[in-house]
Amino acid sequence: MTTLSPSARSSTTSIIEDDRPVLVSCQRVSHSYGRGHALVVAVREVTCEVEPRARIALTGPSGSGKSTLLHLMAGLEEPTAGRVGWPGLGGHPLMHPGRVGVVFQGPSLLPGLNAVENVSFPLHLAGVSDQEATQRGVDALRRLGIDDLAGALPQELSGGQAQRIAVARVLAARPALILADEPTGQLDHGAAALVMDVLLQAADELDAAVVVSTHDPAVASRLPGRWWMRDGHLEGTDRQARFDTPTEAVRP
Repeated sequence: MTTLSPSARSSTTSIIEDDRPVLVSCQRVSHSYGRGHALVVAVREVTCEVEPRARIALTGPSGSGKSTLLHLMAGLEEPTAGRVGWPGLGGHPLMHPGRVGVVFQGPSLLPGLNAVENVSFPLHLAGVSDQEATQRGVDALRRLGIDDLAGALPQELSGGQAQRIAVARVLAARPALILADEPTGQLDHGAAALVMDVLLQAADELDAAVVVSTHDPAVASRLPGRWWMRDGHLEGTDRQARFDTPTEAVRP
């Protein structure tokens, strides 16, 4: 079974034990779409765990099953076979809004809401007061350097701007687990580095785990844990470091 264990990042970084239960566990999980000749098996018998405070880069070619695996871990898809559990989150994420934050690869902003309304919308659903939800939305946009876009509608945004707002929406929710599907795919080098800086800093502040799917070696290098996927299989992992000091913001 793929179980991520502590390992050293550097001789100057101390490692602490964390006896909290894993946040999400996949046991021989498979997921397929369609049937008959149109059947596509996107994930094949994957067994893995995400521990508290994990920092994992999920890599592999397009179509290897990375997005589907993230959706399974988020509870957005049900496995065709196997079992997904969330022992460290108290149960299925859909029953506990805000505990898992997902940055989707494709467009995900609601067209009738401006940027700050999109960011704060999940907070309203979770019962956060209007004033606090709006303030947390503005703060998240500011951290990503796009608070000037607070009143902009999705159709007025570039793809890169919309992607950063989607990241802000996750950060404002303060989740315990962040699942980001190509969060820098539409960004230039500078903007991508900023997004990763903010994402990892926020994860440190929240004591949250992060799994990022990416094709970008510069992004993957920011995360000490590494998972590889090919043809739906999770083929290999690196050991995962956990730290008692904040993640350093190192520009690729």
